[in-house]
Amino acid sequence: MIKNRKWNVGDRDTDREAAEKIAAALGIEYITAKLLCARGYRTPEDANSFIRLETELFPDPFLMKDMDLATDRILSAINNGEKMTVYGDYDVDGVTSTALLRLWLTENGGDADYYIPSRAGEGYGVNREAVGKLAERGTKLIITVDTGITAVSETEYAKELGCDVVITDHHECHGPLPSACAVVNPKRSDCSYPFKELAGVGVAFKLVTALEYTKRRRAGQDTDGFLQSICRKYIDLAAIGTVADVMPLREENRLIVSMGLSYMNRSARPGVRAIIDAADGGKGRQKKAATSSLIGYTVAPRINAAGRMGSASLAAELFFTQSETRAAEIAEELCAVNRQRQLEENRIIGEIRERITADPSIGEDRVIVLADDSWHHGVIGIVASRVTEKYSRPSVLISFEGGTGKGSGRSVRGLNLVDALGCCSDLLLKYGGHELAAGLSIEREKLPEFRKRINEYAAEHLAADDLVTDIDIDTELFPSEATLKQAEELSLLEPFGASNPVPVFLMRGLSVVSAVPIGDGKHTKLTLERDGIKFSAVRFGATVDETGFAAGDTADVVFNLSVNEFMGNRSVQLLVRDCRMSEDEENGKKAAVSEYEAAMRGEEWACRGNIPGREDFVGIYLRLKRAFPGGKGIICLNTFLGELNATPSQSGPTGYVKLRLALAILDEGGVITLEYTDTSRPGAELAGVTLNNPEKKAELEKTCLYRQLTNPARTSMPV
Repeated sequence: MIKNRKWNVGDRDTDREAAEKIAAALGIEYITAKLLCARGYRTPEDANSFIRLETELFPDPFLMKDMDLATDRILSAINNGEKMTVYGDYDVDGVTSTALLRLWLTENGGDADYYIPSRAGEGYGVNREAVGKLAERGTKLIITVDTGITAVSETEYAKELGCDVVITDHHECHGPLPSACAVVNPKRSDCSYPFKELAGVGVAFKLVTALEYTKRRRAGQDTDGFLQSICRKYIDLAAIGTVADVMPLREENRLIVSMGLSYMNRSARPGVRAIIDAADGGKGRQKKAATSSLIGYTVAPRINAAGRMGSASLAAELFFTQSETRAAEIAEELCAVNRQRQLEENRIIGEIRERITADPSIGEDRVIVLADDSWHHGVIGIVASRVTEKYSRPSVLISFEGGTGKGSGRSVRGLNLVDALGCCSDLLLKYGGHELAAGLSIEREKLPEFRKRINEYAAEHLAADDLVTDIDIDTELFPSEATLKQAEELSLLEPFGASNPVPVFLMRGLSVVSAVPIGDGKHTKLTLERDGIKFSAVRFGATVDETGFAAGDTADVVFNLSVNEFMGNRSVQLLVRDCRMSEDEENGKKAAVSEYEAAMRGEEWACRGNIPGREDFVGIYLRLKRAFPGGKGIICLNTFLGELNATPSQSGPTGYVKLRLALAILDEGGVITLEYTDTSRPGAELAGVTLNNPEKKAELEKTCLYRQLTNPARTSMPV
């Protein structure tokens, strides 16, 4: 079922004067200039700076508190031959941070290994057992990346064992800082670094920049051009981690990602090229360009899968190897692990769907809380995101092992998940996270009370309107504005990501010329037209029936404007994000539903002209048999009507009311079994149909409904 969304449409006239000035000054389209204004760049100077992306946007790394102390301690360790360990995290940000720093250390004479804790066995962050192991192995300096800001006791323990610690992190600083040799984190309250939103790998990149500069200066070497050298060697890793950690792509992050993608496309390191090729089906095809979308939706999940399903070390090795052969082998392994992760996710989401179907009250709770002993802890966070998206409400999924469960939750705007968990803190072993995502641990016997309590909290803090998914639309477009030039010009705003999303547009009153299935029926291709201009549109992840349109309908469509390339030809394509019947069309559908309901009550005016005959029954049944060779399936009434009327009938075209009455009679007569699964879109309802193949001819004219329709009550309702 495709849920209705709330459309938040940006005003076309907001910032008009500023946008016109930017468009004139930079020689760009008005719509592009309007998008720049909406993103906070309201003068030609600011807009030009955003587009040009100059390296001057890299602030001095020594503006970061303790950067000088970190640099001194690490260079001292290199000079004295001390063993160092880079201690990272198992997500993409942590893995790329680990790889980036260790590569620089080993390439500059350092004796450095790395350690990434197991998600399942150790969990997030620095732990005492790991510190003890590292000390036993001879480590004298532990350098954390993307973690460590809360490792107060662990840092003290390391010092007791003769290990110094340098902390680099980007997470919020709550409570006292560890008493390490240095604590490098732009979010320290006493840190004057101007950009606070670096990823963990961004902080590691700044550390390497400071190390390279200091090393050259102390050796009396030329420091001119050192930044370009560092970018050439390491900024690809910084870009991957920044995109994967969904950091805001503005200011320094935007520069990191833009430069990183550029270097990847010119001369990618073996591991990066291998994972892109493997994800795209291997070699022998045209190389895909690295984009923020490719990193976020294709590369990052494969790197993350290693930490979720087993050991993140496999992903780290991908970035260390210089062998193209070995890189290809690791990439294939990561793709295999990712397929395993997808299978596990789909298994869990299938079980959840079955539970909610069997007990619909679960899906009606303000917060969906479900648990199981067989669910893999490494993937329940992703599954929770899918549950929240599908059912438009917060969810908490818990994986139990013995008497204790680990859970992941996702929320919607309107409910701070950490606050909600705080209300249940006496039931939890521990919890933490952010407004929209959090984790927890709980004892099995506390689960029923937890489900009750968190739903009581949500009932007080979450309004019904909060359970409707929003879609933010930048502006409405007219057909004449959706040009190839405009679609191509949107690339000026790349790279897209958090805080700089792909532009979303709305176009109203589009006539549906055709709606056909593609990709084994999983997706829908639409041909749309307005003002004499035709558009090709694709809606991924929605069948024709779920999309709900047939030829002749009028639709309002929310979309991303893209460029489609085929056999050397470039054309505009609309990537559909959401769509609905235009207002007049929807009102007509609602009127048809009302007419059907009146006919079902036996009102004469509604029955007249809508009573199905033998030819109608035969035509509908044969169409169902062709549609469902296996004997069962789901139809959308609107699209089924379009298909039915595509074949001329002696009795003329079938209307909505006649179709619904015919289906109801076929159901009562035992020819089919009919069950409506979604009636939220009038005129485009979804219904499950099973063909029963009765042994003897059905006498449909003897059904109660048929007899009622042919002998309707007299009413004074208008014709």
